[in-house]
Amino acid sequence: MNAPAELQVIKQHLIDPEICIRCNTCEATCPVGAITHDSRNYVVDAEKCNLCMACVPPCPTGSIDNWRAMPLIRAYSVDEQLTWDVLPAELPPEQLALASEGNATEAVATLAQSPVEPTSVGEAAFNANQYGATLPPWSAAHAYTNLYGPKAAQKTIEATVVGNVRVTAVGRDYDTHHIVLDFGSLPFPVLEGQSVGIIAPGLDAQGKPHHARQYSIASARNGERPGYNNISLTVKRVLEDHQGKPVRGVASNYLCDMQVGDKVQVIGPFGASFLMPNHPRSNIVMICTGTGSAPMRAMTEWRRRLRQSGKFEGGKLMLFFGARTQADLPYFGPLQSLPKDFIDINLAYSRETDQPKKYVQDLMRERAIDLAPLLADSNTYFYVCGLKAMEEGVVLALKDIAEQQGLNWDSLGASLKQTGRLHLETY
Repeated sequence: MNAPAELQVIKQHLIDPEICIRCNTCEATCPVGAITHDSRNYVVDAEKCNLCMACVPPCPTGSIDNWRAMPLIRAYSVDEQLTWDVLPAELPPEQLALASEGNATEAVATLAQSPVEPTSVGEAAFNANQYGATLPPWSAAHAYTNLYGPKAAQKTIEATVVGNVRVTAVGRDYDTHHIVLDFGSLPFPVLEGQSVGIIAPGLDAQGKPHHARQYSIASARNGERPGYNNISLTVKRVLEDHQGKPVRGVASNYLCDMQVGDKVQVIGPFGASFLMPNHPRSNIVMICTGTGSAPMRAMTEWRRRLRQSGKFEGGKLMLFFGARTQADLPYFGPLQSLPKDFIDINLAYSRETDQPKKYVQDLMRERAIDLAPLLADSNTYFYVCGLKAMEEGVVLALKDIAEQQGLNWDSLGASLKQTGRLHLETY
């Protein structure tokens, strides 16, 4: 005789707090709102999670891919998970057997092989993330990941600050810095589109070491300075959260205040899908806001170096870059020096004095006649990086452009995901 439903064994989805870099990818991806977080941990609500697996492929560290067989009545609560520093051990088999009167193995196997389909969000809702690819372009180079971190042989790698330059206008609170880190003789191979974790020194409000904060790499694969074992980051000093409440970002302020010669602890690299294509004549369309420009700078710089070498015939490069004002736009000066026949630059300002508000999706619609053939071209890859709020508007713009030009968005959108042509990295 089977046990009551509340004693049945479930396959509980958990996030490893030792590996998680708090990038928010899982929460942004979950279609049923089962993932939440506080200032310390990201956790999964067992009452909401339906094992759809949507959050697993985009996770850059693998921290999301953890499971525990648990009696339903003993499932770990959200409040419990928020206190964890490490994952709990598996329950002994005899406890599971008692919970389900011998049916534990069958229950867990059934759950593992037959995940429930995601709950419908209604016909009126538009889920932009469903079009985001979790596979890299077929021609992308092999990415090395998790070489340094909590579960690696070496927990961190020490880098030396060899450059720290402000890249937004002087006189504003929200300055953005271009920071160059050198790894000396220690290996740290990276590709454009990958990220690293920075560990700030000291303790948090609970008296525990700070968790790593994630930053996208802003330099090309052969170094910020070609031939050197270094990388660059684009870091904005955080003085308020996304709701406008005052907060001093631990890692961002730490990095922005660093001096040349200072040492910093790094983990990673992370990411194996937000990678650029390597095959000749491939086109790249980059859409970003603020420090979301970091991977776009990396891709642009690698293409620029290939062009200078004369060994690569690159396709079209388009950039749609948004900021509140020109003064808030990182790298404005260097952008102006790039050859017009190399990259097609479109800048959008949403708070510029005496100018109408414009967002990146507005500029995309203005360039619909140029974007439509790129959408239809299987050699074109789209990259979106910036605040989560931009994601829906950008993907809706692509959908509208496709449909206005007679393209079937249902099949095209599915193809963009399946072939690694549309990559979304928002936070």
